[in-house]
Amino acid sequence: MGLIKEFKEFAVKGNVMDMAVGVIIGGAFGKIVSSLVDDVLMPLVGMLTGNVDFTSLAFQIGEGEGAAVLKYGTFIQNVVDFVIVAFCIFLMLKGINKLNRKKEEPAPEPEAPKGPTQEELLAEIRDLLMK
Repeated sequence: MGLIKEFKEFAVKGNVMDMAVGVIIGGAFGKIVSSLVDDVLMPLVGMLTGNVDFTSLAFQIGEGEGAAVLKYGTFIQNVVDFVIVAFCIFLMLKGINKLNRKKEEPAPEPEAPKGPTQEELLAEIRDLLMK
């Protein structure tokens, strides 16, 4: 019974739940970015490069059944996807870090009462010595 109880405590801890939410949101975010790349950016890039469809770019080595096809266009597409996803995540984390810094800024401490200056202390010592 102890193992089941331990697993239940582990599964409902905040970190595990946060990770699960992150994975789900990450999947949805990936779909959004893929659509942005496939449906918005790549047609523009294709237009600028003479209506080239990157996913159809390939190079065949050899002939017949043993021929190897290098699909470098798909690779280019995936690199563009990666760069855009990485940039979006960078911007998102930058914004989150900015918000966290604002939350963590401590309130300014009230100024400590100012003590006597060095001259005032020396004058006080002098006066005590003269007595």
